[in-house]
Amino acid sequence: MSQQLDKGITREGTGFNGKTWNILGQVYFPKAVGESTFAFETNSEPGQFVPVHIHPTQDEFILVQEGELDLKLDGEWVKAKAGDLVRMPRGIPHGYFNKSDKPARALFWVSPARMLEKLFGELDNLTDPEEVVKVSAMHEVDFLPPEAND
Repeated sequence: MSQQLDKGITREGTGFNGKTWNILGQVYFPKAVGESTFAFETNSEPGQFVPVHIHPTQDEFILVQEGELDLKLDGEWVKAKAGDLVRMPRGIPHGYFNKSDKPARALFWVSPARMLEKLFGELDNLTDPEEVVKVSAMHEVDFLPPEAND
């Protein structure tokens, strides 16, 4: 079933169609949903992170809006600050970490959308990281072993 992108505005502090997700303590807001793209905002408190993983079927981007994120991008540590755009082609291992003492906010988007919105709905309020990894693998997001985050 194809999903056409709706025109309009998703207001600050809200998610598309009123949706939000809590994924291991981080708040995610979907901002735009369509077959060709899926955009979402993340809010990461100090110490929060998403471990290194791969999207084999999607290109992903991060526009840091507030704060800064440390990223493990294809085996290298880099830092992205407010206003920076991170480009992560499909198949490239990546993870992001808020190692600062301030919250960070970022707009992420993937192209094509594939199964990511459905995945976030299934991860909402899950508390077991092992279950998150298992469910993610069924939705085309493959987490690497923990040593990939070093």
